[in-house]
Amino acid sequence: MLRSIVRTKPVEDVLRQNDDPVGSHVGHTTLSKRLTAWDLMGFGIGIVIGTGIFTLTGIEAKSSAGPAIIVSFAVAGLVSVLAALCYAELAAAVPTAGSSYTYAYTTIGEIFAWIIAWDLVLEFALGAAVVSRGWSGYLQDALDLPTSLFGETSTVNVGAIAIALVLGVVAAIGIRESKWLTNALVVVKVSVCVFVVVAGIFFVKAANLTPFVPPSKTLPADERLNGLAQPQWQWVTGADPTAFGVTGVFVAAAVVFFAYSGFEAVANLGEETKEPARDMPRGLLGTLAICTLLYVLVCLVITGMVHYTNLSEGAPISNAFEQVGMGWAGILVAVAAIAGLTSVILVDIVAMGRIGFALCRDGLLPGWIGKVHPRYQTPYRVTLGTTAVVMLLAGFVPLDALAEMVSIGTLFAFLVVSVAVVVLRRTRPAMERPFRTPLVPWLPVASAVCCIGLMSNLAVETWARFVVWLVVGLLVYTFYGRRHSRLTDRAGLPSARRVGPMR
Repeated sequence: MLRSIVRTKPVEDVLRQNDDPVGSHVGHTTLSKRLTAWDLMGFGIGIVIGTGIFTLTGIEAKSSAGPAIIVSFAVAGLVSVLAALCYAELAAAVPTAGSSYTYAYTTIGEIFAWIIAWDLVLEFALGAAVVSRGWSGYLQDALDLPTSLFGETSTVNVGAIAIALVLGVVAAIGIRESKWLTNALVVVKVSVCVFVVVAGIFFVKAANLTPFVPPSKTLPADERLNGLAQPQWQWVTGADPTAFGVTGVFVAAAVVFFAYSGFEAVANLGEETKEPARDMPRGLLGTLAICTLLYVLVCLVITGMVHYTNLSEGAPISNAFEQVGMGWAGILVAVAAIAGLTSVILVDIVAMGRIGFALCRDGLLPGWIGKVHPRYQTPYRVTLGTTAVVMLLAGFVPLDALAEMVSIGTLFAFLVVSVAVVVLRRTRPAMERPFRTPLVPWLPVASAVCCIGLMSNLAVETWARFVVWLVVGLLVYTFYGRRHSRLTDRAGLPSARRVGPMR
């Protein structure tokens, strides 16, 4: 049994299945190659720039970091870049649907691949549901729509259900249509972010940025997070909870990491990229370079316009302009927020479809679920199925308390990819690598350590929910995936090193 769960999938099989139809008896075919580096950056920016910059800036500056929220975003961006360099090597060498799931499958074993895939499903499904509810709330506020149907106070969030349905259909129709819509939305929100920087810089005052790192202070009893709500490191060490100071900067970094979550969805599109060896690294690193620059500049301007103690926690950007007498700018920010959230939902749904397709193709989920549409060349069944789940969650379940789950899922995926780079360098040193992660093994190790460090700043209850989700996934794997894996031969024995087309 141990041999069967740690068996690895030959890299040759992965590369071969990208060019040849496999699993034809369940309707699997290759996905259409229509994406360029610019399209990949469009998808990446589309999923990254969303709720993080529009809400977390005010919350974390006011409660944890002060003006040093700029550093918090920079730290989170640096950790993301380290992970992206690891993703870039694997995505260029093994371009396929499934990204880190497939990378783990070819390096550290089937059980770990299943765990990371199960983790990614959680990340993208929960992310899409949370953002759908956020989209509904922004739309309600902008257009003064009835709160009985839109926003968090509604019994059934019709707005969240509607946007998830529409974007799920777009994702199922085709990757080309998805990229057109995503790219259009990206232009809108990036333009508004640039506007915020250019217009707001004239109102920046040095006094608002002083002190840049507010002195650390022990929180009073009525403001402390106790029990399972406190950060893991604090729960383990028993340290007194504090706010601000250097600790506050890193606590804020762990939370605002949510603002970078999702860029790894770009790696799920490797099988649909025209020249993945060249374009995947450009798409991944280009996404993070643009987003990190925009985030840091927006944080600098907002905390410079208004003292951090006066920032709005709900709408910090639009409120900052209102406080300096430019209330009309809030309308543009609202438009950017709605556009930003729309593209995040779309890319989340697209990514879930590709992960499900990869699992079905490998036999870990029933093959009929991952069937590719003969006309649209998308995994339409798994895309529409996951869309239905997102609609239910978005419509009926308040997900505020689960927002950190997206961060822990992302960081766990980054951790696995960082390890996979080191393992594959040792097990397959001669494999062709169009892009090579620099300073191996030191850079991947640094990436892994940073991921663990940020994860330790997340709440204990987040860790508990994450463990429960993984246990459920292990049960599914034990009773279905392990027995139906295509790495199991007809006698039911593991065939980890078999090379050739899968049947």
